[in-house]
Parts: sequence; structure tokens; C-alpha cells
Amino acid sequence: MMHTRIVLVDDHRVLLDALRTLVEPEFDVVGMFEDCHALLENVLRLRPDIVVLDVGMPIMNGLSAGRELKKLLPKTRLIFLTANEDVETAAEAFQLGAYGYVLKASAGVDLIEAIREVARGGYYASPVLTEGMIGSFVRTFKQMKSPHSLTARQKEVLKLLAEGFSMKEVGSVLNITPRTVAFHKYTIMEQQGLRSNAELLTFAVSHVQ
Repeated sequence: MMHTRIVLVDDHRVLLDALRTLVEPEFDVVGMFEDCHALLENVLRLRPDIVVLDVGMPIMNGLSAGRELKKLLPKTRLIFLTANEDVETAAEAFQLGAYGYVLKASAGVDLIEAIREVARGGYYASPVLTEGMIGSFVRTFKQMKSPHSLTARQKEVLKLLAEGFSMKEVGSVLNITPRTVAFHKYTIMEQQGLRSNAELLTFAVSHVQ
């Protein structure tokens, strides 16, 4: 994934530098900005695959910048970085087209996994947000994804679950946490209108090779 082009946006330079140090060993950081106007002025030139964008930016907040960014580069994927644990804000972020929502408190652990997931076409939210609140998130995702449209990661999770692996074992195989596996599982069930594990397995037989 070295060719995945990343832009980082945060109004704190020290955090920006820390994020770059975290991300660069695996991904190509092509730009860093401390305000959203600078991001929007340069993003067409940089054409990043993924923008990691702080929600709480001054003058123009991250959500507003995200809306403008999607108009300029619809295929660029957004990961929002925030100190805010409010689920409604997270839901708003996904509704405007975000692929990821990462809490700053856990960015050292979550951000790389989020970028990996988003680079594969999947979605990611910090597990502390999804734990106990999965329904709220997957209802948002249901509006975003058409029925029977599975991401590559969802197919991997579904295939392993259908083969009898536990969520812990699936997490071990895919190098993700069991809570992230649960997130994908219940997202699939909500998106596809599945009400039980039996229905999930039946669905897997006809939709996963």
C-alpha cells in the first residue's frame, strides 16, 4: 500500500508531525496542512487517495471542508480524526461521505488500521465508539451502501464466519480486533436485512465465493 497517497490535516503542528511519523512507514504522505482553506487550495494538485482530517478545525471545521472536498475530488476517501466521542457527530461524518472516524485518544492504535481498511474500500470507526452502539452506525451505513453490495473486507469476514471461525479467530486471521469483526458482521446483517446467524450463513453461501 506504499502507493496510497495520504494528506494529513490538523491545526496542531506537533500532532501533524506525530501523525506523519506514524503513517509514513507504510503510506505515502503527500501533504500536511494546518487549516482547511489551504487543504482545499492544494488538494486538486496533490490528488490524494485518502485525507485524514481533524473535525475541530478553526474558521472552517472539518465536516464543512469534507463536503467541499467531496465536490472537488469525489473519489478521495475521508477519515475524520477527532477528540469528540459524540455518536451523532460520527453519524453526520459518515452521512457526508466519510469512510473512517478515529478518536485522537486512540489514533496511535486505530489510525493505521483505519487507513488500511479505507484503502481497501471498507469503513472504520474506533471500536470505543462502536461498542454498544453498533446499531446506530450500521443504520447510517445501510443508507450509504446498496443491498448486496459488500466491500472486500466484508467479504473476507463473511467467508471466514461462514467457514465456522469465531470472531476472535477471524480477527486473528485478518489482523484486526474482534470488535472490528463484530462491527463488520453486524453492518452486513443490517445492510442485508438479516436477523440471525442462520440467515447470515445462508446469505454467505450465495454471495461469497
